Amino acid sequence: MADNKLLQQLEGIESRFREVATLITDPAVIADMQRYVRLTKEYKELERLTEATRRYRTLLDRADEARAILADESDPEMRQMAQEQLDSANEALPGTEDEIRLLLIPADPEDSKNAILEIRGGTGGDEAALFAGDLCKMYIRFCESRGWNVAVTSASEGAAGGFKEVVLAISGEGVYGVLKYESGVHRVQRVPATETQGRVHTSAATVAVLPEAEPFDVQINEGEIKWDTFRSGGAGGQNVNKVESGVRLRYMWRNPNTGVSEEILIECTETRDQPKNKERALSRLRTFIYDKEHQKYVDDIASRRKTMVSTGDRSAKIRTYNYPQGRITDHRINFTAYNLAAFVDGDIQELLDALAVAENAEKLKAAQL
Repeated sequence: MADNKLLQQLEGIESRFREVATLITDPAVIADMQRYVRLTKEYKELERLTEATRRYRTLLDRADEARAILADESDPEMRQMAQEQLDSANEALPGTEDEIRLLLIPADPEDSKNAILEIRGGTGGDEAALFAGDLCKMYIRFCESRGWNVAVTSASEGAAGGFKEVVLAISGEGVYGVLKYESGVHRVQRVPATETQGRVHTSAATVAVLPEAEPFDVQINEGEIKWDTFRSGGAGGQNVNKVESGVRLRYMWRNPNTGVSEEILIECTETRDQPKNKERALSRLRTFIYDKEHQKYVDDIASRRKTMVSTGDRSAKIRTYNYPQGRITDHRINFTAYNLAAFVDGDIQELLDALAVAENAEKLKAAQL
């Protein structure tokens, strides 16, 4: 039976899709980059909803057609075919309805953005830095498996290896929407390489995933930025150590949420090209300010959604990596798997899918309420 309320909600979707499709080819719209980007995102969202709507209408039509045949037809073979068609449509309708209801919920506008992923060693000294290094390798391998581009924009190495802090810039389709669930405290339980008595230690690292800001998302007075250049340290060939390719950015910024001014310091030694390092330092500055300015928005979303999956609280312990048992446990959705070796090698898609399903279920429940 047709869900009349759902069909009413879908009225006008296809006409708006055609309207947006026309607008994004308009030279005046293309010249207005901010409007063009906004409409392009809307087009992609409406495209998915329009396709689902068409499938939904087709299923309803097939069900109605089958009922009509069963009501009027006496031929056993025709009735059997009609019954199979009706059963098939009725089986597919609930899933399609849920898909449409989910698509009707406004998408997080950040999901389509690229991401800045920051990993910091926490409690545990050298072992925490080693664990941060393991997490960095895990995310790089995962991103490469998705065909995303990954670049290390800054890194502070630990005394025994790994990283005290490392920042990755990740670009590709829907990066932030996939990785946003990773923000939080990651805990590891294992025997450190430096442990002589075989005791299991617990260490931690903090992961923060930030949506990368577009140039028009924040206002920056570039004339007030103070730039320094320096030689990049470490191995890497003659050019790295002899040319001042590293850049350091200083910028005084007033937080509109608190009214407090603070100096932002960003270093970038990612490439041997100083202009490229400046460009990437600016990108990190925009992302930092965007994240701070939108914290009230993030907090509001978290309080209204009341979800344990994606709260934006970066101090919450979200996952444990237990090496003696070969176990990963995500505490938000009580997900446990015993494929630790493959997981830290970048095979994290199953868990990310489970987190997305859990959050979508909460969104559907909230929308129905």
